Order: sequence, then structure tokens, then C-alpha cells
Amino acid sequence: MATKEEHVRKPDWLKIKLNTNENYTGLKKMMREKNLHTVCEEARCPNIHECWAVRRTATFMILGEVCTRACRFCAVKTGLPTELDWEEPERVADSVQLMNLKHAVITVVARDDLKDGGAGVLAETVRAIRRKNPFTTIEVLPSDMGGVEENLRMVMDAKPDILNHNIETVRSLTPRVRARAKYDRSLEFLRRAKEMQPTIPTKSSIMLGLGETKEEIIETMDDLRANNVDIMTIGQYLQPTKKHLKVQKYYHPKEFDELKEIALSKGFSHVEAGPLVRSSYHADEQVNAAKKNDVDSKTS
Repeated sequence: MATKEEHVRKPDWLKIKLNTNENYTGLKKMMREKNLHTVCEEARCPNIHECWAVRRTATFMILGEVCTRACRFCAVKTGLPTELDWEEPERVADSVQLMNLKHAVITVVARDDLKDGGAGVLAETVRAIRRKNPFTTIEVLPSDMGGVEENLRMVMDAKPDILNHNIETVRSLTPRVRARAKYDRSLEFLRRAKEMQPTIPTKSSIMLGLGETKEEIIETMDDLRANNVDIMTIGQYLQPTKKHLKVQKYYHPKEFDELKEIALSKGFSHVEAGPLVRSSYHADEQVNAAKKNDVDSKTS
């Protein structure tokens, strides 16, 4: 009789092609020299070899490598951070310049120890990249920053090209999956971002395989659209360590294709869905699609 672990063992379509060419090794070396962190490494993203070695893109993780929250799906270290480096924005901007990035994604660890939730450093990072890389599009991926409106406003006033905040999972699973985060607070965060800067696309992501139903996934799509979210990404949850939540189901690529079609029918301007899709997957393509959709809507 098969055990639960055997029943949900990783399917063939989740096999990852490793690529450690000079782009990959060079980028890794530069990150260490600049004392920078990436969510690609810290969250053990399955696409790191494709992004670093082939697409030459990366998601910078600022405000240190220690998060104040202990979400049960995430591999980022948890504890009490000590790092607050106001020189970090310039180092990130320099790295974006050295890499000649067309699109940069900046995410942050949750910093509940800071009054502004890290908004000040994030906003300054956006401005620093703008100064040194005026043709680079910028996507920010903050935590809910405590749900404080002035913290979000600080980030939106810096005018990133995309505001990304992940809902992560369905409403019923949120208390079990996300530490300190609230489903409705994330929806409010996304809605307020759009109200503050109506022309800036908003984006959110959900991971599947934690025990959600198809009906709950569709309900989450409706909730995101009801709060004017433009872009959605849908991916497979992968258990990073034995201490984290176990995978309840591996979705087939055809199931992701179906969910993508459903999401597009709801009115999202762009949807990425697939087993290895993550929030920043092909992020450069998403900002272009969102801009094209905005132009099309104004000319129609």
C-alpha cells in the first residue's frame, strides 16, 4: 500500500534543467561582491537557472535576509532582523546597471520590526534605479507592511512600473499558510495601490497544492479582480524543507492551462500559469503586456 509521501511524489514535469554557464556564475559572484540577496536563492526558486543563465534577470531581496514572519510555505530565514542599510538602494541600482537589465524586480522580507515596514528603503531603491537606469522598468513586491496606508503611499509615490503583492493562497487556508498576514488585508492593500496610482498595474500570485479546491481558486480570482488586480500568476507549491507544509496535490500542466483560460476570462490583462511559475516568472513580459493592454483600452 502506497504511503502518502509516495502518493504525492514529484511528477516528471517538475524536473528542472540546470544551467551554470558564465551568466549564472557571473551573476552569483556579483551578488556576493555587492553584499546583495536575491529571493531566487533564499526562496529556492526552481527557475533560478533559467532566469540567471538564460534570461539574465533576477529578483533582488532587500532589507536583509531575515524575515520577521514564519510563513509555513517559505524558505526565507525567520528571526529578528538587525540589518537596515540605507546604502543598499545604490548598490542595487549599480547592479541593475552592470547587468543591463530591462526589467528589475525588487522584493523585501517582512519587516514588522520597522514602523514603515521597510517602505522607505524600498521607495529609495526604486528612485535609485530610476536615476541610474532610466530605461529599466521596475516591479516592487512588498509585504503588506502592516496594512498601514502611509507605508504603501510611500512606495506608490516612487512610481514603480508594477506593484506586486501576493495573496499566496485561498481564503480558508490563509491562517494556516501565512504568518500574521490576512487575506482581506492583502486585497485591501492591492485595491489601495490602484486607487493611489490608477495607471500602475497591480499583480498577485497564488500557489496551488496546499489543499484548496477549484471553486476556491476561482473565488480568489474573483476577489482579485473585484479589487482591480491586473496581472495574476498561478504556480505549484513545492515543499522547501521537511519542516514546511507538505504538498497535498501536484497539478497537471493541463489543469494550469485550464485555470489560465478561466483567469483570462475574468478580465486579467495577463496571466502566467504553470507548475514552475513563480511570482516573478517572465516578469519582463508581464509589464510589457500590461502596458499594451492599457494602450489598447485607451484607443478602443
